[in-house]
Amino acid sequence: MTENHPTERFTSRVENYVRYRPGYPASIIPLLQERTGLQRDWSLADVGSGPGNLTRLFLDSGYLVVGVEPNDAMREAGDVLMKGYPRFSSVKGTAESTKLPDRSIDFITAGQAFHWFDPPATRAEFQRILKARGWVALIWNKRPEGDFHVLDEYSEMLQHYSPEYDLVRHRDDSAEAGMAVFYCDNGYQEFSQPHIQAMTYDAFWGRLLSSSYTPLSGQP
Repeated sequence: MTENHPTERFTSRVENYVRYRPGYPASIIPLLQERTGLQRDWSLADVGSGPGNLTRLFLDSGYLVVGVEPNDAMREAGDVLMKGYPRFSSVKGTAESTKLPDRSIDFITAGQAFHWFDPPATRAEFQRILKARGWVALIWNKRPEGDFHVLDEYSEMLQHYSPEYDLVRHRDDSAEAGMAVFYCDNGYQEFSQPHIQAMTYDAFWGRLLSSSYTPLSGQP
């Protein structure tokens, strides 16, 4: 199976993505404040913002955030969900071409998205839009491996039934190499924090169907 364009992979999955994808731990905010000096008056860009799962965390903490999202369906869902936030705006753009003005952003975030970016082109674009001494935080929710039997069986199921699972997992696994290209000699620091998503039966399957590699009804 060939890989469809990354920016369109989630068009048919917006409803399940909105309902069943996890958010992010609130502890991210004080961690970033401590490590980067993140201030309330800084301007933030959440690149690959989707329907706003990460964006809302910063909006709830009072930050000014622009969501950059190339997929129309995902961006429109985010606009609806964040309609009540006066400090939110969105643009149609990609990591490689955000459409944001030069030197307009203090802090860039990307939640569950960097593995879809082209690292060299993204680096050049982020350097263009960041102010001097700007920051970039790349954030993922990841399933713990080897700690829970049900998650091991879940991964086995995906490998057996999803023709694209290995493709996307390879992208995810190669993100570290992409980060080395992206940050270059500056390097980066990694932090890990616990985060729990409680699921009902329906939520478990909805979460599965929100993933771009999961075959939908009628697909082989």
